[in-house]
Amino acid sequence: MAFVLVGTAGAAYLYLKHLEGNVTTEDVGNVADDGFSKDEAFNILIIGTDKRTGAGNEGYGDKGSIGHADTNILLHVSKDRTNATAMSIPRDLIVNVPDCEITEDDGTKKIIPGTQNKRFNTSLGQFGRNPGCTMKTVEELTGIDVNHFAMADFNAVKTLTSAVGGVEVCLAKNVNDPDSHLNLSAGKHTIEGEEALAFVRTRHSFGNQGDLDRIKVQQQFMSSLMRKMTSGDTLTSPTKLIKLANAATKALTVDTGIGKASTLKDVALELKKVPMKNITFTTVPVKDNPAEVVKATVVPLEPNASQVFNMIKSDTSFTEVKAKEKKEKAAVAARLKGTKSDASEVRVRILNGGAPGGSAQEELTYLQTEAGVTKSENAGNAGASQAKTTLEYAPDQADQARRLASILGLKGSMMKPGKSVTNSQGLPTMTLTLGEDFKGAGVKMNSTAVASNVDKTTANEVKCAK
Repeated sequence: MAFVLVGTAGAAYLYLKHLEGNVTTEDVGNVADDGFSKDEAFNILIIGTDKRTGAGNEGYGDKGSIGHADTNILLHVSKDRTNATAMSIPRDLIVNVPDCEITEDDGTKKIIPGTQNKRFNTSLGQFGRNPGCTMKTVEELTGIDVNHFAMADFNAVKTLTSAVGGVEVCLAKNVNDPDSHLNLSAGKHTIEGEEALAFVRTRHSFGNQGDLDRIKVQQQFMSSLMRKMTSGDTLTSPTKLIKLANAATKALTVDTGIGKASTLKDVALELKKVPMKNITFTTVPVKDNPAEVVKATVVPLEPNASQVFNMIKSDTSFTEVKAKEKKEKAAVAARLKGTKSDASEVRVRILNGGAPGGSAQEELTYLQTEAGVTKSENAGNAGASQAKTTLEYAPDQADQARRLASILGLKGSMMKPGKSVTNSQGLPTMTLTLGEDFKGAGVKMNSTAVASNVDKTTANEVKCAK
């Protein structure tokens, strides 16, 4: 965001070269992309480490921490730049950390063995793991390709908030937390530096005093920081712009693929295109770990977690956006028009062609028990993965196809006139292939709806921590 402001102010080439010297990079090999594309959707893993580096930070909590992945946000920016999603990943989420390769100080390569059923935060720092290991862990957990990473320590919060002249936060109650040293009365406050760090570190004063409630508070804080960075008083102040650009470049460690100030500026200018109201903050849906008597960790809540992952993977917005409407050709649009069979007459087999595991069976259960499509069956996996869900049908099955399209919210472009096949009973049937864009059983393909217990807010919302 700092580079957005510098770019808006018309920063000169020489100033960008000055900023170049501030940027710290880490080579994570081919885990990160080589370079950045302005024409594609992109995913950046933002990691907040709990390593106590920097002046004044040695007194916080575990001063001997090797630097675990304490705060984690996967930022997805859509291909058409109409929306973005910032998905928090709880540090106490139980995951499988895969094998990963690191480069030693002498240049030699080393494989760090993976570990099963461990906290997500151990994907960084533990056994010498680097941010590339955390990126691989996210990819294994979500199935989402992570393009780049940006890592910050405690100083980032302090320097960035001071650079913009403070960030406004709101508290629903008085807070006096001896652990984080936050002492604020109920109401609105403008905080920066040490006080801002205390605010995002506070856990025992909000909600159920756990990390999941702290995540919500951190999301509220980041929304406020983003609003302040793009506010008029910041944009029109050259002094603030320069201070902010210096603070941002010094605060971050990034992969070599985006390790130039000019590239980071390009990344931020692409993010700048997304309206605040369409930047969604959410968290991986989780539940208490059933393997524990004393609840300390969480596991993904299914099918909600897979549904959220798949929406990001398929570049689907969590907000209602007025995307550029691409009018379908008349012939394609006509596939949705006409008479429709009763649901009980629809005969279809379901293939999984890129959706999360178990999706075909889940969709079958929905069709049979809730949609009345009783003549349906699970036909297993398709021969290959495909990006989009499709429905193939013969001309004499058009009435059935339109009914199923209505039930599932299929677009005309997803309907493929062709030929029917036979089902397990030897009867003619249509073929529904669930692609990578599948959003979950019962969720219409033309809808942005997610499960009701998926919490989400947008960057333009002002909320009070409670």
